Amino acid sequence: MSLNWWTLLTRLGVFKVNCKGLACLLVFTVSVCGSAPGMCPAACICASDIVSCTNKNLTRVPGNLYKSMKRLDLSYNRIGILEPEWVPVLSEKLNTLIVNHNSISSISAGSFSTTPNLMYLDLSSNSLKTLSSPVFQELKALEVLLLYNNQINQIESLAFGGLYKLQKLYLSYNLVSHFPLDLYVGKHKLTDLVLLDISFNHIQTMPVQRLSSVPARQLSGIYLHGNPFYCDCVLYSMLIFWYQRHFSSVVDFKNEYSCLLQSDPRGHNQLPLLHDNIMNCSESTVNSSFQAFGFIHDAQVGDRLIVHCDSRIGDMGTQFVWVSPDNRLLEPDRETDNFKVFPNGSLEITDAQLENSGLYSCIAINKKRLLNETIEVRINVSNFTVNRSHAHEAFNTAFTTLAACVASIILVLLYLYLTPCPCQCKAKKKKRKLNQSSAHPSILNSTLPQELPADEKKASTGKRVVFLEPVHEPKQSQNGKVKLFPNDSVITESILKTTRTKSDSDSVNSVFSDTPFMPPA
Repeated sequence: MSLNWWTLLTRLGVFKVNCKGLACLLVFTVSVCGSAPGMCPAACICASDIVSCTNKNLTRVPGNLYKSMKRLDLSYNRIGILEPEWVPVLSEKLNTLIVNHNSISSISAGSFSTTPNLMYLDLSSNSLKTLSSPVFQELKALEVLLLYNNQINQIESLAFGGLYKLQKLYLSYNLVSHFPLDLYVGKHKLTDLVLLDISFNHIQTMPVQRLSSVPARQLSGIYLHGNPFYCDCVLYSMLIFWYQRHFSSVVDFKNEYSCLLQSDPRGHNQLPLLHDNIMNCSESTVNSSFQAFGFIHDAQVGDRLIVHCDSRIGDMGTQFVWVSPDNRLLEPDRETDNFKVFPNGSLEITDAQLENSGLYSCIAINKKRLLNETIEVRINVSNFTVNRSHAHEAFNTAFTTLAACVASIILVLLYLYLTPCPCQCKAKKKKRKLNQSSAHPSILNSTLPQELPADEKKASTGKRVVFLEPVHEPKQSQNGKVKLFPNDSVITESILKTTRTKSDSDSVNSVFSDTPFMPPA
């Protein structure tokens, strides 16, 4: 005779089953398990895998949450600090966490250790000031991070380290003064980041040259409007390039881009940055920025040139074709003359020639996503030999002109300072000094020439020397001034007549007259 365990236990009185016992057991089970994790907290509303605890004046997260929840909304509460295990229940299935409009002022390392599989995290409209590194390192699967409308003024270089799947980052309406370049360059760059909204911050300058190496797929999602930029031609060129590429970050917010003159840092006069005829930037500056971003390529005759098709839709299902300046279709795996197109969209010119210069168009087509994009690239091919000869000729001309100027200056200096003085100049100066020292103080003084030798007398006949000197009269009415002609009688008496001797040439020199005096016949 065999008895089952249920009959044996009943006969022994160990366990008696009746309706009253079952009711007590059910009540006990509910009372014990009610406080265990897995139940909906009284302050929240639960719907299958969604738990909403919004606007309940909570300062901490309730402890009895669903382990299987996928979305937790804690917005509009009074949570202040995020510390390790601030979410007390390990929630491996939780992928969306919303904690906006709270009072969060700091985030400690390890705060998200209990929510490792988050894909969407909203920390907007809080009081965060600094993002230290690393604070999000546990969130390996995070794709969207919202941090807008905080008070963030400092972002450490590794604050977003480890978020290799992050696609969208919102940092608008903060106090950031430097562009977070570490998101795009360096060993910790986020290659999947396609949207960065850093609008309405305090950024004044941009690292344009460093951004030139960032793919267009990432550049097209950088939103910079609303920042107090300084008026700069390099920044203007970058934004114009983005505008011509039809980046929505510039096209949709064109009127939100403004700049300040560096002489007016307080911003009394803000200028529209992307309006025509405002910046007055030179064409060379704009072209240099286009070259940096791959819009213009320069090459010499015979060079091998590779031009990349920097498309925003360059994923695995995208096909590329090129159109040459003479409207020839260049397709992958089909070599045409010295052109070759690779599957990734790059165009190779094996032997560049002058006739290869012009505007090329790269067309990217994605049939699955029903997207296409056209990128225009200008290629300039020049002859190095011709350019070198022209440069040599220009150098020779400039050198010749400079040498002529130097020689002219040397000759002028030699003429001014090294001209020899003849002996006659010295004799005349000496004679003038002697005449001034021996002159009689009269108005007109004429002296008869001394007896000269017979051979010199003939040449000097008829020549008179008259000296005109001032007369000083110490009268009170004169005040010691010089009186040139005191009266007419002195002038009359001062004219001396001498015997006129005819010369062989029969010429006569007259005193006080330049006209010749003809003797009577």
